[in-house]
Amino acid sequence: MISMDRPLPDQAVYVISVAAELSGMHPQTLRIYERRGLLDPARTAGGNRRYSDTDIAMLRRIAELTAHGLNLAGVKRVLELEAEVFRLASELDMARAEVGAAVAEVHRTYRRDLVPLHQSVTLFRREKLP
Repeated sequence: MISMDRPLPDQAVYVISVAAELSGMHPQTLRIYERRGLLDPARTAGGNRRYSDTDIAMLRRIAELTAHGLNLAGVKRVLELEAEVFRLASELDMARAEVGAAVAEVHRTYRRDLVPLHQSVTLFRREKLP
């Protein structure tokens, strides 16, 4: 049975002509972007380029940035900074999760150890009262 599902976002399936059409660019533009280090499409065993949906989204982002007046060096820098922001945001999310788990563990320890201790002190004081 043949699956008609869309490929995974990072699955390189589009030849350069299709990728160019999907991104609204000329195939030569895609080659230039690759030479400039803006894009790194997958290659077949025969050396042909294959583009993924992620690559197409990147091409559209490049087009958006150049439409705002950035040259290719500026586009490359913006893309690097965006990737760094994404990486740092992921690290922050992981750190928040770790801190949340540590806080939860402190609360569990508090409830397990200190609350019964406080209750014991209260009972002890009641027993001492005349």
